[in-house]
Amino acid sequence: MVDLLVTYMEMPAPPQGAPLASPSPGAIVARERLGLSSYLDLYRGVGGPVQWDQRLRMPEAELETLLADDTTHIHVLRVDGEAAGFCEFNNVGEAAIELVHFGLVPAFQGKRLGPSLLDRALRSAWSHGPQRLWLHTDTYDHPAAQSVYGRAGFRGYAERVETFPD
Repeated sequence: MVDLLVTYMEMPAPPQGAPLASPSPGAIVARERLGLSSYLDLYRGVGGPVQWDQRLRMPEAELETLLADDTTHIHVLRVDGEAAGFCEFNNVGEAAIELVHFGLVPAFQGKRLGPSLLDRALRSAWSHGPQRLWLHTDTYDHPAAQSVYGRAGFRGYAERVETFPD
């Protein structure tokens, strides 16, 4: 077991102003329905360096059901057709939408693609009329995660040490 500092953040209102421009002409963000294999490849590509394992521990049938659920929305960033990152939301259509996963494959980090992906995905999630969006981040996440979320409009509302499987 490992103890992690988990920070809970929420966004009580949609992004203001114009959407962020894409930093690359070949970068496109779109909601996609990924099959299990494609999803897991992208999940591993983004989450491997920061030790994501939640979806890897799920039974395949349960994960397939989650991916097929209408309240699960996955927005994929593709750069010249290659999957470069994603945002995953759960509970879309409800009062509180959770941003469950967000990140870029390491080869695409540092190119200003993350804020654009996040902005476009957040605007789409807000189009479903929630009262708030929320997320949690922890000490294993990318060092810039909280500042990226803060610039997108999230604010911290709780911190706690939680124990997770090692």
